[in-house]
Amino acid sequence: MLTAIVLAAGMSRRMEGENKLLLPFGDKTMLETTLDHILAARLEDIVVVLGHDGTRIQATLGDRPVKMVYNPDHPTGMTSSIQAGIRAALPDAAGFMICLSDMPLITSTIYSQLAKIFFEEARREPRIIVQPVFEGTPGNPVIFSAVFKNEILALEHPEGCKPIVQMNREFVVRVPVSSDSILRDADTAADFEVLKNRI
Repeated sequence: MLTAIVLAAGMSRRMEGENKLLLPFGDKTMLETTLDHILAARLEDIVVVLGHDGTRIQATLGDRPVKMVYNPDHPTGMTSSIQAGIRAALPDAAGFMICLSDMPLITSTIYSQLAKIFFEEARREPRIIVQPVFEGTPGNPVIFSAVFKNEILALEHPEGCKPIVQMNREFVVRVPVSSDSILRDADTAADFEVLKNRI
């Protein structure tokens, strides 16, 4: 069992007043596009962490088969949303795939590839972190085995699990992928225009 934790709680501070997750991307919103790729990868458990604009986002996602959890601490940073997602995951999850919701170019094939390699590597070494790389540059999503659960829940660094990756380099499995989509998010309006031009 692998839980995908989709981080959708941010305030889009650099997007000039817009909630970037609700911006149109093709015939859907950016968040819907990202989430539908994750759903197509057939992961067993998907948790969407809500925060800013949570009611609108929940309505946008409709009846998609995902679990939604609200993070009241979302203004403190990404880590609190990751922790909220882990708390909402199924108790027997073997690992947690941390997915950014503003990366709509990542295909279901890449999500599936990373999940497959995670399970293969976890048979050899339970303490494993899987990270995609494009031409040597690491990107997202990153998968942490459940061995790291308590370390993530205790993490005080506000902006994600990078400190855990840095402290466990010997357990990181870097997976080369054929697309730079793992590096392409939409922090700014200019970033979003670049993504739209690649639909």
